[in-house]
Amino acid sequence: MRIGELSQASGVSARSLRYYEEQGLIRSTRSAGGWRDFDPSAVERVVMIQHLFAAGLCSVTVGELLPCLEAEPEERTGVMEALLAQEVARLEAKRRDIDRELEVLNALRQDVSR
Repeated sequence: MRIGELSQASGVSARSLRYYEEQGLIRSTRSAGGWRDFDPSAVERVVMIQHLFAAGLCSVTVGELLPCLEAEPEERTGVMEALLAQEVARLEAKRRDIDRELEVLNALRQDVSR
């Protein structure tokens, strides 16, 4: 699939896809005409990369991210699992804070409506 098709299928800009390719996160072959040709499995990989960055793992360097994405399960270092666990803990704490704020606001609403 060409870069435009991958962009459309993954919802990621062609510019970002070129960056991912430059960083070695995704790979393409070149057609005889010089067009990038991506394997259809690249869609899933790009979506996973996007989810990781969207989840707040932007501080993860490409050097940390790449081995996690490419390693066979028995060769994984645990970096990705640790980062995901940290992110889950951060979001759970944030959810607790939001729940407390909602409780206060709902209590205030009840007091005001009396």
